[in-house]
Amino acid sequence: MSARLVCCGLATLDVVQVVDALPGPDEKVVARGASLAFGGPAANAAATAVALGVPTVLVTALGTGLVADAVRAGLAARGVEVVDLIEGRPGAPAVSTVLVTRSTGQRAVVSVNATGVERLGAAAAGVADAVVRGADALLLDGHHLAAGVALAAAARGDGVPVLLDGGSWKPGLEELLALVDHAVLSADFAVDPGVTPAGEDALDAVATLGPATVARSAGGGPLRWRSADGTRGVVRPPAIPPGEVVDTLGAGDVLHGAFAAHVARGSDVPSALAAAVEVASASVRHAGALGWVDALGGPATEPGAR
Repeated sequence: MSARLVCCGLATLDVVQVVDALPGPDEKVVARGASLAFGGPAANAAATAVALGVPTVLVTALGTGLVADAVRAGLAARGVEVVDLIEGRPGAPAVSTVLVTRSTGQRAVVSVNATGVERLGAAAAGVADAVVRGADALLLDGHHLAAGVALAAAARGDGVPVLLDGGSWKPGLEELLALVDHAVLSADFAVDPGVTPAGEDALDAVATLGPATVARSAGGGPLRWRSADGTRGVVRPPAIPPGEVVDTLGAGDVLHGAFAAHVARGSDVPSALAAAVEVASASVRHAGALGWVDALGGPATEPGAR
């Protein structure tokens, strides 16, 4: 039986423009290129998992409207099945403005995220058992938090491992962390200083909130992790010359999607983290969060497999 993944969280429409330098106050710059595509941590992670050969369902909020239709069509083209928690209602997924600096591949993002969508917990609870049933892993990005909690509770009841893309601390995240098995934090993840220390101590502190495994990425630097028994490890990404970094947009999302795909396939956590770092590192050599998929031949292809 093939693995199956469920992701829950944010889907956006990304307007991406490549610039020589970020504009200053009152400055206008001419973009070197532009593109329009879906984005969002959970959406990109879901598409990554599909590209690695793992069928994936994305639970999100799209609704009806031009922006929603564009995002839905993009996800369908990437093979991602969508469960829309506001299906049939007017919706406006967040539009993210992304500026990619041409010389470094670094990106700057402006978005309202999920702030305009509320009260999704009941809708998610109504579909949670059916969506999670038969899944091999559940990945949450912390957006649409109430929906994530409902799905995580159902997953824990079915023995499905729950993974968290800890991009940033959000109010109420401690409720979700209590249901998470494996949390992978971003390099700039920072919990309220009054609750959790920052820096290296964040791994141990976040672990006290529930997860058996806590890891923290560091961009192009080493990913560090610790497990419930106190074991610690480091995954060092392959060195990529600065001139070969085309675009870091979505690299973290790719990391989480690849990690979830490998967990869903039954890999142990250290092996899944190592494989995910390889995929994410390869992704920055290509434009966009999913440019690596097209460059390497489409779905079911993994960097390093050739």
